[in-house]
Amino acid sequence: MRGIPTPLRTRAPRSDGEQSRERLLQAALRLFAEHGYARTSTRAIAEAAQTNVAAISYYFGDKAGLYRCAYFEPFGSPEADIARYSDPAMSLPEALRGLYATFLEPLAQGEAVRLSMKLRYREMLEHTGLLSDEIHDSIKPQFAALLDLMCRHVGVKKADDDIRRLALSVAALGVNLFVMEDVTDEIAPTLKSARRAMDLWSDRLVLFGEAMVHAEVRRRAEDAAPSPVKAKKK
Repeated sequence: MRGIPTPLRTRAPRSDGEQSRERLLQAALRLFAEHGYARTSTRAIAEAAQTNVAAISYYFGDKAGLYRCAYFEPFGSPEADIARYSDPAMSLPEALRGLYATFLEPLAQGEAVRLSMKLRYREMLEHTGLLSDEIHDSIKPQFAALLDLMCRHVGVKKADDDIRRLALSVAALGVNLFVMEDVTDEIAPTLKSARRAMDLWSDRLVLFGEAMVHAEVRRRAEDAAPSPVKAKKK
């Protein structure tokens, strides 16, 4: 990892220490998001978590290990996310519903998501290397799985630039909702406060995503069809 040391291997937490570890993670996420890695001390984190500094070494190895866990743990594993939409047996709506669940479900965590996004914005400005790790280890594999999904349902064997544009556009529906949560809450608050708000979002995102895929299928069919001029000449 660039910028901060590689975390030490941590010992397994004691069975009675889960709450202490969770308090450390929550305090670290808040302080790292507000002040950044360099300006956040382990002492400040321990005080906010109402525990001692030694607990950070016990559960996370060091400050870098704690930072890494605070950065990644709220969003789970990329493998679990990919499994939601990568099964070739899934229909397009089923796969899209799984894809958008990876964006919608974390929104239920409320403040944790806002702090996680703030931490990522800070990471873009104050590089520690974790954003690069996230792109390589998480975003790229998920995008590759999404490309495979688009290829299957558009009916092509290999992704080209239009498939990449399609995949980015389909994903952008979920990304925008996730990243722009604060803005959405201000400009369209009823979209979250409405009854069954997340269910409605899931239904609509699947509908809009399907429309994009079907539009690309039609575009390719139209491009492949002979023009009337050429057909007349024949």
